[in-house]
Amino acid sequence: MMTLRKSDDRGRGQHGWLDSRHSFSFGNYHDPAHTGFGDLLVINEDRVAGGAGFGTHGHKEMEIISYVLEGALEHKDSIGSGAVIRPGDIQRMSAGTGIRHSEFNASSTEPVHFLQIWIRPDDATIPPGYEQKVIGEMGLSDAPLVLLASPDGREDSATIHADVALYRATPQPGAAVELALAPGRRAWVQAVRGGATVNGVALAQGDGLAVADEATLRMVGAADRNELLVFDLV
Repeated sequence: MMTLRKSDDRGRGQHGWLDSRHSFSFGNYHDPAHTGFGDLLVINEDRVAGGAGFGTHGHKEMEIISYVLEGALEHKDSIGSGAVIRPGDIQRMSAGTGIRHSEFNASSTEPVHFLQIWIRPDDATIPPGYEQKVIGEMGLSDAPLVLLASPDGREDSATIHADVALYRATPQPGAAVELALAPGRRAWVQAVRGGATVNGVALAQGDGLAVADEATLRMVGAADRNELLVFDLV
């Protein structure tokens, strides 16, 4: 079973310096039909103007992933972490028992375009933590399927404290990338660049696809540059 979530059907928040699209209910946007998918609770596609950002604020009991598509995002937090996240990096922040952080555009003039992803952890009582990995920028010569985050940090992926594996798929035009799903597993596929067909369903940039009761995902590239984020979860 596959359910398409079109880009234009997402919630939207516009605040001058911020243009945000919400795949699931978030902030002032609430849609009872889209409150998450399993432990995947938030996918926000954010564009932040130069010199602007999110001031210091708190989180707890959440795994938070930032994935930059264009520009650079500067992170600071209450456990002493500070870094600039660029395309080709993945950042995982475990809010755990409580953390405060800020996220600002690292440029005073150029916008930053990134995804903020929230996942419910298996254990909400863990101490807060931070990890950043360099995966490498997307390119058609890259491995077509790269593991970005996993519960055990295998294949040099970021370690996430939840039963979720996050992949980047970059199928070339007309070529297929496949990912097997174990029995009882589901998937969410987010098209972040270009487009693809997934088991015959066409996705354009910004679309999401909920997948259940499928043994394999077959992703075929539809544009010159295609990038999908694939969440393998229960």
